[in-house]
Amino acid sequence: MKNPPILCLGVNHRTAPVEVRERLACDLPQLLSVGAPVGEMALISTCNRLEIYACSSASPAAVQDELTAMLSAATGVEREELSSHLYLRTGWDAVSHLLRVSTGLDSLVLGEPQILGQVTDAFMQATEAGVLGHCLTHLFRAAIRAGKRARNETAISANPASISSVALTLAQQHAGDLRQQRVLVIGAGEMGRLALKSLSHRGAGCVEVVNRTFAKAQSAAANFGACAFPLESLAERLAQADVVIAATGAPQPLLTAELVADALSQRPERPLLLVDLAVPRDIEPAVGELPGVRLFDVDDLRGTLDDALSAREGEVPQVEAIIAEEVASLQNSYREMSVRPLIVDLRRKAENIRQREMERTLRNLGDIDDATLRHIQKLSQVLVNQLLHEPTLYLKEQAVNGENAGVELAREMFGLG
Repeated sequence: MKNPPILCLGVNHRTAPVEVRERLACDLPQLLSVGAPVGEMALISTCNRLEIYACSSASPAAVQDELTAMLSAATGVEREELSSHLYLRTGWDAVSHLLRVSTGLDSLVLGEPQILGQVTDAFMQATEAGVLGHCLTHLFRAAIRAGKRARNETAISANPASISSVALTLAQQHAGDLRQQRVLVIGAGEMGRLALKSLSHRGAGCVEVVNRTFAKAQSAAANFGACAFPLESLAERLAQADVVIAATGAPQPLLTAELVADALSQRPERPLLLVDLAVPRDIEPAVGELPGVRLFDVDDLRGTLDDALSAREGEVPQVEAIIAEEVASLQNSYREMSVRPLIVDLRRKAENIRQREMERTLRNLGDIDDATLRHIQKLSQVLVNQLLHEPTLYLKEQAVNGENAGVELAREMFGLG
């Protein structure tokens, strides 16, 4: 089957360092605020990737140019700088890529489960924004279905190896047994809760969580046996911590070099290890230059994955088989979509004929009761549906089999132009 008019333009952890990715952080409303939709559109934005999906009849080069301009305008990153980090995928390559993303095969941590929720969120946001049509709706539904199948039918996500768990593995390597450390988690969103869950599984004894919304910190702390503090207590809690996991959605760094230096001055004999999971970053890079500090960001997590990944790698062929099945199913759906305009035209013409003949019949019958009218209406509708049922199935089968002769013949036979 020929390539569908689908395009993916993006950056990820392989093509751009965290300092570039954090500057590109944006959402779909921001993107749409600087330009009209390029056909159908959807945006996946996570700490490790930003990808724009589009379905448009325009040339890939034209769509790429327009999307790059929109991304530059929305984020303030110059187009020249963008071009060195962006990748472009088109047609079936773009389709397969999204399915690899949703199943976790393209993640920093192989098989990480959070990406499926993020793909689903992207689908819902684009739907709510009114920028999805049949093309991307079919694509995202296939991607979500593939992601669910990968988790239900394989062990690609069976062993804990989320970014949070990898961060804690790294922290334990450098700070020692977390059961003997005071751990501070900044942020009670999805990533912060995952860090708290991982800490609970590792038996960390003294865990605190700080969050801008104190009630949210209390809720997260209660679920995982931690202590909750408001954001106003950050400086005080930082001075007590041995390990800090930062994972908020703040647009600016919460931990400045000045703030961390002040905390260190209150406990000069104790080192401080910080892991920044946020994009944009929660911790100023200059913090890593302070004496007694070890600072890691999301890019530093590569190469620190635990043994669970080797088990996950054995599941990759099964996941790829699922992707191949879903791509084949999607190809059939797109082929059926190609005859939809013909089927719509055919049914519209049949309905016009039905209504015209109904009006003529009712004029000839004169006054009839409502029950008789409903019976006549129902009869005419059933006749049209029954007559068009087989031709509709035939046209869809022709499309799925890649045969277009029947489509052209049907237009001629029914005078549809």
